[in-house]
Amino acid sequence: MLNKGKSCTDLPDTRFAHLEIGSELSSHYQSDLELLVKVTAAAQIMAGEFETVEKSLEKHLPPQELAEVRRILYGKELGWISQKMLRSWLMRRTLKYRAIGFTAETESLRTSRNIRVGLIQNKIVLPTTAPIPDQRQAHHQRITEIIDVAAQCGVNITCLQEAWTMPFAFCTREKFPWCEFAESAEDGPTTKLLQELAKKYNMVIISPILERDENHGDILANTAVVISNSGKVLGKSRKNHIPRVGDFNENWMMYGVNGAEIVFNPSATVGALSEPMWPIEARCAAIANSYFTCAINRIGTHTKTLDISMGLSRTRDGLLVGEMDLNLCRQVKDKWNFRMTQRLDLYAESLAEAVKPDYKPDKSRTMEFKKDDRM
Repeated sequence: MLNKGKSCTDLPDTRFAHLEIGSELSSHYQSDLELLVKVTAAAQIMAGEFETVEKSLEKHLPPQELAEVRRILYGKELGWISQKMLRSWLMRRTLKYRAIGFTAETESLRTSRNIRVGLIQNKIVLPTTAPIPDQRQAHHQRITEIIDVAAQCGVNITCLQEAWTMPFAFCTREKFPWCEFAESAEDGPTTKLLQELAKKYNMVIISPILERDENHGDILANTAVVISNSGKVLGKSRKNHIPRVGDFNENWMMYGVNGAEIVFNPSATVGALSEPMWPIEARCAAIANSYFTCAINRIGTHTKTLDISMGLSRTRDGLLVGEMDLNLCRQVKDKWNFRMTQRLDLYAESLAEAVKPDYKPDKSRTMEFKKDDRM
């Protein structure tokens, strides 16, 4: 499982304190405390006081204890891919870089299927008050530079962050002017740029944008455009929601049912609300479905929008490169047998009943099942 933050949580200590004492306070004081925690956390982030949990562990734990903590968090020690030739470039561009490797057992009948994936996170480049064409062009220029680094690392597939061409504005419930960032998934300026880069670097690129579908009533969609290494648009995947808090309805299981071996999850989470949840969610999906999950978040503070902070660094643009042997997916399935015992037929029958208008849960039957399980 490839996780952008590489840890279960990336919360400042102040937020842990809020979780511990919040239940003892009235709702009024909880709201005040939550506001204080958000402001304090944002100040810490912008001041560079807390970058990542990983960095804090490295700073405070002795090597032997750190190795054991990593074993518990990540399951095993991961290999590290050295890219010394990039160091001077990265220092000049203030880009946080990390590369890790996932290996599989050598098989007799299948050759290794190694692939390199690049995940990119970036701050907004210009103030949100700048003209929209200027903001988008600044993002295009910055991402072009980072994709060039990914190409130097031999990346085969690159995935960008959610709605990468714009500030993540929709948690504010504001529509104007943010909807002006929307563009065609097939032939908009962002897709045309990435088509050229995909052909130049022989790289598949996943580009999450705010889509405007002019052929179907000018609707908006939270869309990931998939561009092949030949520059052709292979297709697009639309989330069930325009990004807003509480609207997440994706079904990780169905990707596995359809044979996925890598699932990309470009997302943007609010620090005080869902930051501790999203990396755990991605890891659980990887475990339950025996595939790799690639979770990408956003960084920094967006003035007039919201605070989003997670990933390689809370304050710096980043590139995470993961080299993985896809044979590991089947090897894990053979070890844990989750898919073999999944019994989708039983879920299909139960769900067919649950969606009926007159459906009522049979609580007595549920209690019988629990009793039988104990016996």
